[in-house]
Amino acid sequence: MSASGKFQQRLSLTDLTFIGLGSIFGSGWLFSASHVASLAGPAGIVSWLIGGAAVLLLGLVYCELGAALPHAGGPVRYPAYSHGALLGFLMGLMTLIAFSSLIAIEVVACRQYAAAWFPGLNAAGSEGPSALGWSLQFALLLLFFALNYAGVKTFARANNLISIFKFVVPLLVILVLLAFFKPENLAVHGFAPSGFSGVEAAVSAGGIIFAYLGLTPIVAVASEVRDPQRTIPIALILSVVLSTLIYLLLQIAFLGAVPADLLANGWSGISKMFSLPFHDIAAVLGIAWLAFLVVCDAVVSPSGTGNIYMNATPRVVYGWARGGTFFKLFTRIDARSGIPRPALWLSFALAVFWTLPFPSWSAMIEVVSAALVLSYAVAPVTAAALRRTAPDLQRPFKVSAFGVLGPASFVIASLIVFWSGWTTVSWLLGLQIALYVGYVGWIARSPARRPGLIADVRSSLWLIALYALLMLASWLGPFGGRASITHPWDLLMVSAIALLTYSWGARAGQRLQPAILTAGDE
Repeated sequence: MSASGKFQQRLSLTDLTFIGLGSIFGSGWLFSASHVASLAGPAGIVSWLIGGAAVLLLGLVYCELGAALPHAGGPVRYPAYSHGALLGFLMGLMTLIAFSSLIAIEVVACRQYAAAWFPGLNAAGSEGPSALGWSLQFALLLLFFALNYAGVKTFARANNLISIFKFVVPLLVILVLLAFFKPENLAVHGFAPSGFSGVEAAVSAGGIIFAYLGLTPIVAVASEVRDPQRTIPIALILSVVLSTLIYLLLQIAFLGAVPADLLANGWSGISKMFSLPFHDIAAVLGIAWLAFLVVCDAVVSPSGTGNIYMNATPRVVYGWARGGTFFKLFTRIDARSGIPRPALWLSFALAVFWTLPFPSWSAMIEVVSAALVLSYAVAPVTAAALRRTAPDLQRPFKVSAFGVLGPASFVIASLIVFWSGWTTVSWLLGLQIALYVGYVGWIARSPARRPGLIADVRSSLWLIALYALLMLASWLGPFGGRASITHPWDLLMVSAIALLTYSWGARAGQRLQPAILTAGDE
């Protein structure tokens, strides 16, 4: 183990595109279709378009940041570059929790689908793991760890092979189910039986945003990419556009293939009838071979995504440590493999931990989705601040019409968090505020660090204001709150909060330090 090692630029455009597609296209497609149908009915199609548009906007922002500053663990380091170490600490913690738990979510998804063949993998009467099921999850995590420990090119080769297979089955599902398509299913109970609130709820609670959230692994490995200024933007945009198209077709195929007699009481109970949507509908339609292939892919597809996040999470840990707000031990890179192995060990340990308390895929996605969106939402503010404080920074990819797209992406991200509901918003944002206060108190104990702390607090207060105002809006709103403010006033309220805090945050940035442009680890 050597602290003098460096990341090795071995990833091509093909490798990076497969990382993007593979991280986006994991367990989401296997579970979301029936959840979305239950919440929104056929209008779930609109929910997928909203999710795709939101992620594409955020992806364009990451294109600008990733091409200008292709640093390892970029999603964690960019907020520290633009607004100081305090914001970097908050985003580092949020992103580490989200990324490491995503590894666990994917192995949980593998186990749940594999239980269609081996019921003993589930605990009796629940979707939680039995001792055998948890052992399977642990074995998968060990496999991901071993593939990443060997080196980034070994990981990339394995991911490329997995990705080819994982896309064949969804495309086959689309083609087969469209042969059973019944147009009347889209109108029998109205296109939007739950109104626009159902469309909104499906974006967060239905698993749509969870299904899309795979952008940051591309940026996290930026310093290991050949020609990053060109490769990162192309890979990001391709990943989002292709995934959106596949997700839309899968949802349409599912909606149209549900037997008419199962819709007698509407769409609301469809997720219980089809808890493993594409396996169950293939079985109902008598297509045994397709049900078999779906289960095969259900083991391979989440495994591929889990492997990608086992690769990306150590880069997040490394980036957090490089920012000076986490243990320096995790900045060590093995000179031979180019892997931050201490960070990889921590990622593995956290992934194992996250498999312990949560019983099922659906129990985890709402919190993880909200946490990831919160970490993504800072990117537009970071990009806006850097445009003001570092106008001469070389930007090989520069987002056009950023004055519109930047605020728009921030508003959409804030709405997605709001749609997660009061239960999720209250404790997730409340915890962030408590951690902020605790971190400020801890740093304030050192007289030597107080001057820098004051500047960091000034640069980060906009985010705490956003958290507090979103909590208030959620408490007053219709998504698990008091419903004192209803549609469309809730949308207008959250949009106003987002626009005000975006403007504040863009003006609160700190000057970019010249040393950042010549960081020694890249």
